[in-house]
This record gives sequence, C-alpha cells and structure tokens, in this order.
Amino acid sequence: MKYFTVAQLQNLLKENDSIVLVDTRSASEFTDGFIPGAVFIGHEGNMAEWATALLSPRAGIVLITAPGKETYYAEILEGKGLEITGCLDGGFEAWKDAGGPIDMIINVDAGELAMDIPFDENLLVLDVRKPFEFADGHIKDARNLPLDELKDPGNIANLEENQNIYIHCARGYRSVIAASLLKQQGYDNIRNVTGGWDSIKHTKGFTIEKESSALN
Repeated sequence: MKYFTVAQLQNLLKENDSIVLVDTRSASEFTDGFIPGAVFIGHEGNMAEWATALLSPRAGIVLITAPGKETYYAEILEGKGLEITGCLDGGFEAWKDAGGPIDMIINVDAGELAMDIPFDENLLVLDVRKPFEFADGHIKDARNLPLDELKDPGNIANLEENQNIYIHCARGYRSVIAASLLKQQGYDNIRNVTGGWDSIKHTKGFTIEKESSALN
C-alpha cells in the first residue's frame, strides 16, 4: 500500500486525471467536509456493492479513510477487481491540517424540504432510489434517477444548472453518494435530505403519489 502525503496527492491529481478519490468515512463526516472531487462510498452501507457499480475497474483509486483502516478497505475493493493506487496518509484530517481546499454538502431535514417546495420554482426533488421503491411512494413531481444510473454522465447532464436539487434515497446513504457524484460534475446547488424517504413519509406537508403499477 502506497501512502501519499498531501503534497504528493495534490501533484498526482494534477498529473493524472484518471485518479479517483474514494472517501470511506461516514455520511455525516463526509458532508461536513471533503476533498473536492472525492466520491463518497462510506463504510456504513453496501460499500463493495456500490463501489463495483459506480467505479471503473480501470480507475486508479486513492482511498481517504480513517487512519488505520486503509488496508482493510483496500482489500475489500481489490476483492471486487478494483485497482487501489494508494491512500492519503493521515486521511482527511491531514488534508485539512495542511490547508487543502475543502468542499461540503448542505444537509436539510424533511421538514425543511416540505417548507421550501412551495416557494422555490427551481427546486427539483431528485429521488435516487430504485424504480420499484419510487413506484411504491414518492413526492409529487419528484424525478427518479436511480443511483446506479448516475455513473453515466449523460444522465447527470439532463439536470439543469439553475435547479436547486434536493436529493434523497431511503435513509440517507445513497443520497450522499449521489450528491458527491453531482459535485464531481460541477453541480453546486444541491442539498442532501437526511433520513431520506423514511423521514419524508412521516413528515407533514408533502403530496405523496404512487405509480399505478405499485397499486396492483
């Protein structure tokens, strides 16, 4: 396992555009601050499944992990056929301490989303759950774009730059992955809805719809 210093990683990112930063911390840690361009695939969800679905086996992956967890996560991903180039020595804290640029994702709860919908004509609810989950119940006018389809930049390109995008999944793991992918593609007007559908369906103020196929 190669350990990169912050300076070495910064140089690597400048020299090699095929490098992908994969941040394995928790969703809450990631949204609070991350290295710009990093993809969140956190340890508390189906990490191996989503890494396989979203990352190219030809990409050189540099891991951003909690210190001491580098080898553990590298072995998980290498077991799925992914190439690990190395990891950042000291993780995100080393990057922050060195004064590296930091990005973040704004979290909102379901109540805030319910209050914002009537007053923002550019608001888009992006539901990244699977189609059968969406069909069983979703916010009126939400757009369904399953997480695994976000690996295609063409699907992301259908989103408008002037839209204020509120992303949710079932509980809040997949939505942070989706938010990191959108950030990577230059979309900044995004919010992550904490608690996801589990919270939305118990919150007042939403018009909920079901697809006819789910009613049969």
